[in-house]
Amino acid sequence: MEEEAPRRVIEESVPGKQVTLAHVIASPIPEVYESLGIEATGAIGILTISPVEAAIIAADVAGKSAGVEVDFLDRFTGSVLISGDVQSVEVALKAVVTILEEKLNYDIVPVSKT
Repeated sequence: MEEEAPRRVIEESVPGKQVTLAHVIASPIPEVYESLGIEATGAIGILTISPVEAAIIAADVAGKSAGVEVDFLDRFTGSVLISGDVQSVEVALKAVVTILEEKLNYDIVPVSKT
């Protein structure tokens, strides 16, 4: 009986202008704040964006649009983490996806919430 060769998985980044995640965690458990190394200020907003340089734009728009803190910005992975009260985090994420869609022609996802 012939053995099947092991399968390989190849991951690659496909260029495209897109927001792949825009999510509000309304009431995180304390361990989440602790693991992230941020203060428990209310809600947490998470964005993932490509190309990754747009994370800088997203952080700036989020900070200007609502009373949120930019807790993490990774220009190598396109990740942005913001925090603040629930309403401010939602407003900030919606502002980011709107600007990226309308001004820079990004494909976006709806802002989700848990």
